[in-house]
Amino acid sequence: MLFILFQLGADRYALAASQVAEVLPLVTLKAIPRAPRGVAGLADYRGAAVPVLDLSALALGAPAAARVSTRLLLVRSAADGGGRLLGLVAERATETLRRAPEDFQPTKVDNAGTRWLGPVARDARGLVQRVDVDAMLTPELRAALFPPEQEAPR
Repeated sequence: MLFILFQLGADRYALAASQVAEVLPLVTLKAIPRAPRGVAGLADYRGAAVPVLDLSALALGAPAAARVSTRLLLVRSAADGGGRLLGLVAERATETLRRAPEDFQPTKVDNAGTRWLGPVARDARGLVQRVDVDAMLTPELRAALFPPEQEAPR
């Protein structure tokens, strides 16, 4: 299975490439005032507004650095039926890793605040932790990013 690697701080993380619709350079985002922590804003993608999460802000409390290697990963959430796009700002997202899913082992650490950070695998450079996009979307984030369709005024 192929994974896209990125970093949060000094640590490496892996996102299943099968969830990624497209990898883009970091673009200017439209801010959303009073949005929940981790919501970076909206990206204009082919004429549609796509909600974007900043993985660094979500996990570490500080926004991702605007580096040449910072990317916007457009993903489809399986929990959403795969219909809506979600952008993820990820630092140093320039490498891939091919591993079997069973190579990732549970951390045995209960981290209730970041359940989206899953099992770990080891490679020549150390540990890499798998990310679960669906677990990232808490009820609060899901409601903020994908509000129910509103009826048109009559």
